[in-house]
Amino acid sequence: MTDVIDRLVRAMNAHQLDAVAALIHENYRSEQPTHPGRAFVGRDQMRANWEAMFAGIPDFHATVMRSVRDGDTTWTEWHWSGTRRDGKPFEVRGVTLFEIVDDRIVSGRLYLEDVERQPVGIEDAVEALSGRRPSTAGSETCS
Repeated sequence: MTDVIDRLVRAMNAHQLDAVAALIHENYRSEQPTHPGRAFVGRDQMRANWEAMFAGIPDFHATVMRSVRDGDTTWTEWHWSGTRRDGKPFEVRGVTLFEIVDDRIVSGRLYLEDVERQPVGIEDAVEALSGRRPSTAGSETCS
């Protein structure tokens, strides 16, 4: 794990908003390609987002499953967990690609999703995506 990601995890788990914000460039660019309406620019918005997260999930905890650095980009697999103030469980998993320059995160592409509370089997998931239910494995081949 890179030093910046290691410090980010420690600050997130300690709910130290100032320490989290210190790792983010003031013109930070955030995008979530699977949720394009969630894109934003600026450390102030990031700070407001995490202030709400820490307030709404008082036992928020982040774990890095694995992390790989490729030039200025660090790919990180996350597991976030906790309990919301309303008592509902909070669990998110996914991957971020952070561009890190001069020990500051200057941009992020986030592929993070809520973990399903009621798991959907693979056949149902494929049917929801394609409109067609897959055949039983091994019984048919596609032509």
